[in-house]
Amino acid sequence: MAPRKVRLVLGLIRGLPATQAEERLRFVQKDAALPVLKLLKSAMANAEHNFKLDAGKLFVKTATADGGPVLKRSRPRAMGRGVIIRKRTTHINLVLSDEAPVAKASKKKIAPKTAVKKTAKTKTVKAAKSQTTEQGANA
Repeated sequence: MAPRKVRLVLGLIRGLPATQAEERLRFVQKDAALPVLKLLKSAMANAEHNFKLDAGKLFVKTATADGGPVLKRSRPRAMGRGVIIRKRTTHINLVLSDEAPVAKASKKKIAPKTAVKKTAKTKTVKAAKSQTTEQGANA
């Protein structure tokens, strides 16, 4: 399956508790949901068995889909031509953590549009003009 299709599903579960992500994947109407659900269940089972973690306290820390090897097939077309069909594959990385993800604070500060910007522009223009006149006098 193409990575582009899998990324749509992974975006739905990123940052959620693992049990809630599992419920969400069961009802998603995408073909990529089934392999991602299988991977999530496997990761939860590994966390319980190998690391002795409680499955109810796990969170999806990161979920990425990278491109894998591409199978190239040809398909006959009109007038003796052939077209290459690329059958894409995906490498899915899913990391579970027992710590809740920290919500990121918004860094964007919206400044009101006022005459302050206009005065700043005029100051820079005046400074540039004064530098050119000084250079002309020195030359």
